[in-house]
Amino acid sequence: MLSARWSTDAKTHLIAYADGDARRLLNALDNVSRASGGEVDAPRLQQVLGQQLRRFDKGGDQFYDLISALHKAVRGSDPDAALYWLARMLDGGTDPRYLARRLVRMASEDIGLADPRALRVTLDAAEVYERLGSPEGELALAEATVFLAIAPKSNAVYTAYKAARALVAKDATRPVPMELRNAPTTLMKKLGMGDGYRYAHDEPDGFAAGARYLPAGVDARFYVPTDRGLEIKIAEKLARLRAANAAAHDEALKPGEG
Repeated sequence: MLSARWSTDAKTHLIAYADGDARRLLNALDNVSRASGGEVDAPRLQQVLGQQLRRFDKGGDQFYDLISALHKAVRGSDPDAALYWLARMLDGGTDPRYLARRLVRMASEDIGLADPRALRVTLDAAEVYERLGSPEGELALAEATVFLAIAPKSNAVYTAYKAARALVAKDATRPVPMELRNAPTTLMKKLGMGDGYRYAHDEPDGFAAGARYLPAGVDARFYVPTDRGLEIKIAEKLARLRAANAAAHDEALKPGEG
């Protein structure tokens, strides 16, 4: 088994083929060495192992090209292409758990609140795979892939989160407004913590129009919903709430009577 001389390229391909499975590695090493005689290079390895040989360099450039193609096909709403790239990666030896994690990420990044079911679908697919393993569990990953591809797309939450992180990273550490602070003790209440806080559930329609929840000096609007999927309804609601806030603000600026 160890008498054959292996080229560096052949060793690299064999390791990719084994995919972390020591038994697979040893069996392949033995079979290829016996069939090859003294020298083993990449073409000879391909000839002996045939289609069982993994067809991409796991962890290398082609691996990242494949996952990029899968992600872009999902984002581009092409279920056929998405299934093709998923199958390519599974056939090439990608850990299905890695693909499950990437699908969960796609649900958050590319579908978001346009269809919140996407996140649950991908999490369920990951759980199904954990329960069934390969090949049965791979069908759940395929189902999640198709769902993501045909779902309405929105990166509004993804963009909003990045903008909020960027502001926090560069901005000063601003104090929490007094009315938003927790006041579990009598002393804290005497210091004014929690004063002026309006409990939304006690307000008309469960919304305290005119209340502010950002620190002083921050007037940011991170989340801008799209006109796709559920975000159409979200945008309509936000418009109503923001209009109520503006009206309450204008009312507060009016000079007092008398």
